[in-house]
Amino acid sequence: MIYLDHAATSPVRREVLEAMWPYLTRDFGNPASHHEPGAVARQALDDARRRVAGVLGARAGEVTFCSGGTESDNTAIKGIALAAPRGRHVVVSAVEHPAVLESAEWLGRLGFDVTVLPVDRNGTVAPQTLADALRDDTTLVSIQHANNEVGTIQPIAALATLAAERGVPFHTDAVQAAGWLDLDVSTSGVTALSLSGHKLGTPKGVGVLWVQRRQPWEPLVHGGGQQDGRRSGTEDVAGAVGLATALELGHGDPQVVTERRDRFVGLVERLVPGAKLTGHRTHRLPGHVSFVLTRTPRSGESILVDLDARGIVSSSGSACAAGSDEPSHVLTAMGYDRETAQTAVRFTFDDSVDDATLEQVARELAQVTTG
Repeated sequence: MIYLDHAATSPVRREVLEAMWPYLTRDFGNPASHHEPGAVARQALDDARRRVAGVLGARAGEVTFCSGGTESDNTAIKGIALAAPRGRHVVVSAVEHPAVLESAEWLGRLGFDVTVLPVDRNGTVAPQTLADALRDDTTLVSIQHANNEVGTIQPIAALATLAAERGVPFHTDAVQAAGWLDLDVSTSGVTALSLSGHKLGTPKGVGVLWVQRRQPWEPLVHGGGQQDGRRSGTEDVAGAVGLATALELGHGDPQVVTERRDRFVGLVERLVPGAKLTGHRTHRLPGHVSFVLTRTPRSGESILVDLDARGIVSSSGSACAAGSDEPSHVLTAMGYDRETAQTAVRFTFDDSVDDATLEQVARELAQVTTG
């Protein structure tokens, strides 16, 4: 099997599993318990929090472990908007993950005014577009670091600076950026950031929400008061340790993967008639390639079925929308018509995928598309 769907989920890394193993077996204590097993678990949890904070350039006390990117996005958007609002206006982009868009829609049902920013053909939010949307009553901006469907990297530092100049908190969904891009919050200027472990090589079900210390926010999960009351529930110690390990490891050398990506793009464009790269050609994630196939009457899903039969695993876009008959909201926001958007295919990978494998994939794609 050739697995090229890392944007959906990645295989659990051996180093991550080995780091987690003691806390799944011998050191299984509850970190809230006042005995030796509990103290061992608590120390491991605190250490994992410090390690995650180290990657983010943040304070350990600002890191909250949760169940994944969806919970983290929901908590950031709802929690910041409801805590100490400057007003009732929220800004998001048109290409956000559904966890962000639907959280904003939920706030809209509570009476918030939601502005959805347009993007250009590359899927980029222009800083001036955000500047024009900010108001005196804007209480939150949420714009992703990099897109999960087309790989475009947003100008986060410039966008966050605009929000900061108006005193508006800025959240970014960095789930896809983690392991590839610099996540130092002291230089990006963001107020809150969301991560998910399983995109990095942990088991599914662990994530992080970072919120700047001075920013008020309301927790979504109440109960036992764990994590200083920010997210109740017994902590997943093994998951926290695994996420810290995966975050430190990253996906490999970004430059090497970028070079492989660019060679793969050129090969597909040469071999597959009508294959058009979606997203920004250069300001995109290293291991992320996506196309629309403009000269085929077939849907991207049907092409993926044929590739799967040949042992190549890829996707047509967001795994959260798999099986839907609707075209990608990301591609339609970028200006693609419905029919073209439904021909989308996406290949995402790390440094374990070499040039020879990518060349094989390009040739197999040409065969199933034209044959």
